[in-house]
Amino acid sequence: MEYHLNDIVQLKKEHACHKSKYWQITRMGVDIKIRCLGCDRVVMMERIDFEKNLKKIIEVAKVEE
Repeated sequence: MEYHLNDIVQLKKEHACHKSKYWQITRMGVDIKIRCLGCDRVVMMERIDFEKNLKKIIEVAKVEE
């Protein structure tokens, strides 16, 4: 699955806040930083763990030219 910066994604497990299962990708590199859209908590995880937990891409970010 191909994902990019600022995409909205759904992970396999819901966040503990129970408000949202959707996350926004805020940083990409060796690690991925994501922000919960329900409570604004920021989580950083290794790319391999992120790819294992990724269920689907909900919204693709618009690329400015």
